[in-house]
Amino acid sequence: QVQLVESGGGLVQAGDSLRLSCAASGLTFSRVGMGWFRQAPGKEREFVATISWSGRTVYADSVKDRFTISRDNTKNTMYLQMNSLKPEETAVYYCAARTSPFGSSVYSEYAYWGQGTQVTVSS
Repeated sequence: QVQLVESGGGLVQAGDSLRLSCAASGLTFSRVGMGWFRQAPGKEREFVATISWSGRTVYADSVKDRFTISRDNTKNTMYLQMNSLKPEETAVYYCAARTSPFGSSVYSEYAYWGQGTQVTVSS
């Protein structure tokens, strides 16, 4: 049974940083692509960043140069370092896993999802 558990969300002020974690179990973590998505109230879930099994990364344009996705295959954990946060980035952040070794920005290409962690950025 695959489980993805996000942590690290919280309430911060604009310009602050947060580091999200996603602990994975029940899958061969080192062999799958992973991703972060977010969903704000009343909006569709949107792509944030993805990382392949080998560490190749792709980011949404809106977060480039501010967010960093990474993974530690020895700990079965993925991270999202978020710097210079903006109020419009308030959302529930979800981690997701594919059954493919490659990353993807497409929501429907992910097989497994965590329960999400709330990030609130105040102005």
